[in-house]
Amino acid sequence: MMRRALIAAVIVVTCGWSSARAADAAFTQFIASLWPEAQAAGVSRATFDEQTRGLEPDYKLPDLILPGRPATGAPSQAEFVQVPADYVKEASIARLAGEGQRLLQKYRTALTEIEKSSGVPATVMLAIWGRETDYGRYTLPYDLVRVLATQAYVGRRKDQYRNEFVLALKILGESVVTRKDMRSSWAGATGLTQFLPSEYYKHGVDFDGDGRIDIWHSVPDALASAAQQLVNKGWQSGVRWAYEVQAPAKVDCTVGVPEVTKPIGQWLREGFVPVRGQKLSSAEQAQPASLLQPEGIYGPSFLTTKNYFVIKEYNFSDLYVLFVGHLSDRMTSPLPFATPWSASKQLRTKDVETMQRGLTRIGLYKDKIDGKAGMQTRAALGAYQKSAGLKVDCWPSEEVLRSIEAAR
Repeated sequence: MMRRALIAAVIVVTCGWSSARAADAAFTQFIASLWPEAQAAGVSRATFDEQTRGLEPDYKLPDLILPGRPATGAPSQAEFVQVPADYVKEASIARLAGEGQRLLQKYRTALTEIEKSSGVPATVMLAIWGRETDYGRYTLPYDLVRVLATQAYVGRRKDQYRNEFVLALKILGESVVTRKDMRSSWAGATGLTQFLPSEYYKHGVDFDGDGRIDIWHSVPDALASAAQQLVNKGWQSGVRWAYEVQAPAKVDCTVGVPEVTKPIGQWLREGFVPVRGQKLSSAEQAQPASLLQPEGIYGPSFLTTKNYFVIKEYNFSDLYVLFVGHLSDRMTSPLPFATPWSASKQLRTKDVETMQRGLTRIGLYKDKIDGKAGMQTRAALGAYQKSAGLKVDCWPSEEVLRSIEAAR
C-alpha cells in the first residue's frame, strides 16, 4: 500500500515537473517569437538576447488569464467598493502638500520654465509625482521587463503589452536606464511619474539637456514629461481642474455625467454656488463644465472642466483626479474641501456588479460591468431610483440592490 502511494506521489511530482517544463518552454518560445518585432523597432540582437536570457514569467501578477485557473482581476477589483474618504485621505493630502511646498522651492527654476512652456501649473506636476511614487520615495516592486513579458504572454491585454515589452527593450538598448533601476507597477508603469514605455516615447522630454530622457533619476525630465503628456492630451492653459460648489437642495444627480456639459455660468444660474464665496470671472463662467458628485448627493460637489478629464487620461479614475487636483490646490492653500466626505457605507464589488447587470438588463446602463460606482453607474442608479419611486441619491445601497434584484 505504501509502495503504491509512493509511486503515485512520484508520478504526481514528475507530471508537475513536466508540466512546468512545458509551460516554461512555451513561454521561452513565445519570447523568441517577438524578435522580429523587436528588430523592426530598432532593438539590437545583443540587447534582445541579454534581456531575455533566463527570463521567466511571473504568474502571481494580477490581471492574467491562466489556463485551468480562475481569471485574476486587477488590484482595483477589491472585495469592497472604495469610497472617496478612504482614497482622498486628509492625512495623506496634508503630508504630501507639505512636501510639495518644499519641492516647489527646490525645483523652482525648472518648474517655472516647464510651466511657462507647457501651461501646466507646477503644483499639478508635483501632485502627479506625489501621488504616483510619493515623490520618488516609493520603491516600485516589479521588474519591468518580466512584468511586460508576462502580461504579453497571458495578460488580458496581450497585444498592447507585446508592444510595451518591445519598447522596454528599446529603452534598455539606448542605455538610458539599467534593468535594475527599471522597476515598475504590476501594470508596467515605470519611472518617477509612472509611464508605460509607449508613453515614454510619445511624451518624454529631455529637460535637463543631457541627451537622455531619464524619468527614473532626473526630476526635471520626469516633471517635464508628465506636463508634456497632459499637453498632448489636450491641457488648456489657465483653466482649473474643477470648482467645488454647493449643489441646490433639489439637485438632479442623474446629470452628473460627462455628456451633460454646460457653461459654468449656466450651472450657477441653476442654483450651484461656488464654496466659500468664491467669485468667478466672466472667462471662468464661460468655460464648459460637467457636474461631478463622487458620493451621489452626499459629500462635496464639483464642476469639472476639460482639464479634469485630461488628468483622468493620465490615470482613468475619478478618485485619482480628485486626489491630484486637491493636492495641487493644497500646495498653495491650507483649506480642505468645504463639504466633508460623508460616512458612506462600503458595498461589496460583486453587489455593484449585480446592480450594473440589472441596470443593463432594463436599459439604463450601457458601460462596462466592473463593480465600481463610477459616473455612469451613479447616474444609472439615480435613473432607476426615479422610476422605482425610491429616494434619488445616485449612490449604491443595500436598498437599491434589493429593489433591482426584486425587479427581475
